[in-house]
Amino acid sequence: MSLTSPAPAMPRRDPNSEKTIDFVVNKGNGIKGLADTGIESVPQLYILPPEERLEPSSISTHRSIPVIDVSNWDDPVVTESICEAAGKWGFFQIINHGVPLEALDAIKEAAHRFFGLPSEERNKYWAGNSPTETVVLKTSFAPQAESVLEWKDYLSFRCSPGDLESFPLWPSVCRDEVVKYLESAKPVIRKLLEILLKGLKVKEMDKAREYSLMATPIVNFNCFPRCPNPYLTAGIRPHSDGSTITILLQDDNGGLYVRATDDNSWIHVPPVNGALVINVGDILQITSNDRYKSIEHRVVANGSKDRVSVPIFVIPGADAVVGPMPEVLQSGEQPLYKEVVFSDYLKNFFSSKHDGKKTLDFARI
Repeated sequence: MSLTSPAPAMPRRDPNSEKTIDFVVNKGNGIKGLADTGIESVPQLYILPPEERLEPSSISTHRSIPVIDVSNWDDPVVTESICEAAGKWGFFQIINHGVPLEALDAIKEAAHRFFGLPSEERNKYWAGNSPTETVVLKTSFAPQAESVLEWKDYLSFRCSPGDLESFPLWPSVCRDEVVKYLESAKPVIRKLLEILLKGLKVKEMDKAREYSLMATPIVNFNCFPRCPNPYLTAGIRPHSDGSTITILLQDDNGGLYVRATDDNSWIHVPPVNGALVINVGDILQITSNDRYKSIEHRVVANGSKDRVSVPIFVIPGADAVVGPMPEVLQSGEQPLYKEVVFSDYLKNFFSSKHDGKKTLDFARI
């Protein structure tokens, strides 16, 4: 996700790391710009402490998240499978969802096309340079708060109806594909949320509920450049999303791992042709009072080629008040979360590095 966040005090770094952060962050080259110089070793600034690395022994080799065929959305077996997966796994893949394969291929190609631009062209959209706040290029997650940076750049498009007025200022190499992909994905987003709400005994999604769950879609192009030693680094550290739900399109290179809730092992989520990866975000966990779970996940970069992914973060309106829904509390169940203004939740979310599910503590009672 991408919003302006406060800048905590910069952690102390060695002189070589200061040079790296000047090139990558201050000069707006990103980790893509650094990787394109042909580096043959991972800079110290990106090397995780041993205890934070993804070790092969922690990867589950015999488990996978559900893959659900949603060609008939109204089939009770389908709706039950979606709600069960959201509660048990927090992650699932859907196939036969109605988004054309051509749109999926086009948006992946658009992401590769943008990050294939010369550094000076990409730099035009760097935070602080971009002609509009609705499209911003950044690196890592919160560089000012991180002692180790993530091996990732991301271009973030804010796509509410009002934001689309700035469409002419978006990068011409990819803006059409962003709008077309989002339009084709909107029916999937709505159907998923309607099913998940029905699982909570919510009868309909009126305008107020729409605003408190899905007012502002954000489309990201995530780029994980080729990494000399990907298992020393984090493409993305373990975290849960600050969204209601996230719709993720992977490319063919893999790299997404999901935390198993029972034994803390990591489950690889292999790319499935034509599939979309769906995950529950913190907001849906809060509003469902823990019926649905936002789950830690992480990304490993690729050792031989650049990798991209395209998440759509479905989020509430900035001033929406988020808390457990009345429907889930009507039987006398005690709320596990207080009501919070979504913009306050996001400010807290972006104020520190990715660190598991600690961001949920902001709303816990």
